[in-house]
Amino acid sequence: MQSLKGEQAGAGQEDLARKEDLAGQAEMAGKEEIAGKEEMAGKEEMVRKAELAGKAALIASVGGQRGYADWTNPEHRLRRLLSEFIGMAGLTFVLSGGAAILARYGGRGLQPWDTVLVLSAVSALWLVVAVYFLGDISAHFNPATTLAFALRRDMDWVMVGAYWVVQFAAAACGSLLARGFFGPAGHLAATMPKPGQSWQAAGFEVIITFGLVLMILNMANGPKLNGPFIPLAVGAYIMAWGTMGGPFEGASMNPARSFGPDVAIGNLSTWWVYLIGPTVGAVIAVGVAYVLRGPAKAQEASAAEGTPLNRATT
Repeated sequence: MQSLKGEQAGAGQEDLARKEDLAGQAEMAGKEEIAGKEEMAGKEEMVRKAELAGKAALIASVGGQRGYADWTNPEHRLRRLLSEFIGMAGLTFVLSGGAAILARYGGRGLQPWDTVLVLSAVSALWLVVAVYFLGDISAHFNPATTLAFALRRDMDWVMVGAYWVVQFAAAACGSLLARGFFGPAGHLAATMPKPGQSWQAAGFEVIITFGLVLMILNMANGPKLNGPFIPLAVGAYIMAWGTMGGPFEGASMNPARSFGPDVAIGNLSTWWVYLIGPTVGAVIAVGVAYVLRGPAKAQEASAAEGTPLNRATT
């Protein structure tokens, strides 16, 4: 009798151990399944974020629409537009003012090449300075650049329209202010194609604007975004092509830069050259940038939209 009871007790213990073992295996399998699902979900989230482009990628990187709210703040948008006004008005002021000063006070020995070299230098230096002190807010200073960022889905089209209005108004204000100080001498650095060569000038503008915008997009979307020498690269490009192409047709690369002086001297007859050329060049640059770098990353959208005050780091 005692032996039978012992056998029954032993069988019961074995059965209990077996149940506990099965329960442990089921629990472990459940945990592995949950971990697998979490890992899969994480990978899917990473893929989803990788597929997002431009502004959408920026929104995802800061935790969704709530995290992105700082960028939609009216105060930040006003800062961006004010930054664009300062940069663009400063550009046309130094160009128009520089041309007038050289014409009036530069002496009779100046050759066109001398004037072009000086104007290329002062405009490049201004852009270097402006990008350094305004770059974290907004430093497009060119409707063609803004168009490129819009086509890359870094900005909303409504804000793009506001940028264009401010950029063209600022360009006109800068040149008109220069005329108020120095008069219309030197044509206020107006860009003008040679007679009968308007389409050649437009084609040249396509090429040099393509290079400028492609450089900007690659720096904004590539590993050199936060490098301290970015403004120097922009200035070097402007000076190089401005010096080379200036004697031919002005080497504008910027519809607003040409618009301001044309408004100030009251002659918009050839402005279409400097609207069509840079626009086409910017569109081509967007296509090539996609091939080189793929869709816009969050850092490109951040470069296009600036950094809100309460997001700035010290």
